[in-house]
Amino acid sequence: MSTAQVLIEPWTDADLALLRRVNTSEMKKHVGGPETEEQLLVRHRRYLDFVPSGLGCMYRIVLLPEGEAVGTVGYGTRTWEGETVHEMGWNVLPGHQGRGIAVAATRAAVAAARREAAHRHLHAFPSVDNPASNAVCAKAGFSLVGETDFEFPPGRFMRSHNWRVDLEDLDLRAAAG
Repeated sequence: MSTAQVLIEPWTDADLALLRRVNTSEMKKHVGGPETEEQLLVRHRRYLDFVPSGLGCMYRIVLLPEGEAVGTVGYGTRTWEGETVHEMGWNVLPGHQGRGIAVAATRAAVAAARREAAHRHLHAFPSVDNPASNAVCAKAGFSLVGETDFEFPPGRFMRSHNWRVDLEDLDLRAAAG
């Protein structure tokens, strides 16, 4: 399988439509289901504020050469086990899944986090029942720390794998590339 060619572009106000496109039962089955319109608007505003507040960065995934927005990838700040870390997540629209897009976009976002992130560690917490997202973590250079009970969305706990990238470990660039 060839590696997908993608570009990640910082989130803008125009990306609310993309956020709505990924807010489906199919896309959100591992994270508590679709959000209400009010919840989506709150999420959108939070994504827009990530960079100005220094809390992370959200991107739209653009498939090349088509130039079509096909998903989202990004990271935000959270406290995990007493440490301030970045948490990464991604979504690729169903018609574009299985082509390496999530892996390519996640690698690009990890590279951006190495340049821009304020904290040492970047985590991803895919459900243990989500083999596709766990495979993205493995292929994008994350190390499996173990299983954990993870709260997402707030008030809902799920059994997740805890994957981590040490953003200060430059040797991991070769493994992820």
